[in-house]
Amino acid sequence: MAKPKKSAKKVVKVKIKKSKPIGKVTHYYGGIEVAIVKFNKPVKKGVKVSFKGASTDFEQVLKSMQYDHKDIISAPKGKEVGVKVDDKVREGDEVFEVK
Repeated sequence: MAKPKKSAKKVVKVKIKKSKPIGKVTHYYGGIEVAIVKFNKPVKKGVKVSFKGASTDFEQVLKSMQYDHKDIISAPKGKEVGVKVDDKVREGDEVFEVK
């Protein structure tokens, strides 16, 4: 009796587009829930971002940003800006823009 042929299973590889971080947390002040973020591209207030790290993973809209203790509407590239955060972040956490 002949054995039935086994059909070859087709493997489909899906490429996941990995987004690049737009900034990195350099410091966190827990008492006032403010993260100092160094952005590597200009970022405007009102943009939805995601904070990701070893034990950090949440999204929020940037409602409050400050530079030199003054409110700003846009964070320029390369500047360290204070951002009010909804949850705890840690130094080294990456910031991604949510589209």
